[in-house]
Amino acid sequence: MNPIKNNTTLNKEKGGFRAIFWEYAQAILIALVLALFIRTFVVQAFKIPSGSMIKTLLIGDHILVNKLAYGVKNPVTRTVWIKSGPPERGDVIVFIYPVDRKKDFIKRVIGVPGDTVQIINKKVFVNGKPFKEPPGVQHTDPHIIPGSVQPRDNFGPVTVPDEMLFVMGDNRDQSYDSRFWGFVPLKDVKGKAFIIYWSWDAEHFKPRLDRIGDLIH
Repeated sequence: MNPIKNNTTLNKEKGGFRAIFWEYAQAILIALVLALFIRTFVVQAFKIPSGSMIKTLLIGDHILVNKLAYGVKNPVTRTVWIKSGPPERGDVIVFIYPVDRKKDFIKRVIGVPGDTVQIINKKVFVNGKPFKEPPGVQHTDPHIIPGSVQPRDNFGPVTVPDEMLFVMGDNRDQSYDSRFWGFVPLKDVKGKAFIIYWSWDAEHFKPRLDRIGDLIH
């Protein structure tokens, strides 16, 4: 026979259940707060949706972005609370797209404040010297477009203003970047991309295991 539970026993069980429930609720709340803090100030995950950074980054690459690389910012006003080093030429950065601030873009820094950037027949020059291109840069169209038609292959020279950056995609002939819409404000830089933590090839419906863990240069 099952023992009969009196009111005192039931109250104790209810109290124990509330204590366990509250303990789990606190743990979940703390985990959520920590996750939000890390995402806001430390590191954030992004997925590459387009081919503007091929071959460096492929469509379906999932990357981590270091949000402390250029200092700690107010997440609302984007003013710098704790200063760090500014973005450097060659860094791959995530930033708020100036034309549509609801979107994030990823490109490579070509020019920093004070630099003079010019493109002559697809070749990039910074301060009169050829820009040292990383291995992932590619050109897919052999045709040269005159600067009078559009700025893809012939552009500038322009001087990067204070508190601004000039950025370009590594897939140079298939990238919509500073050549077309202008400079990126430093305050709108979200962080520096540093590693691929997952990559999915949607065309062949399989993961790209060889890319997982690759550092982004």
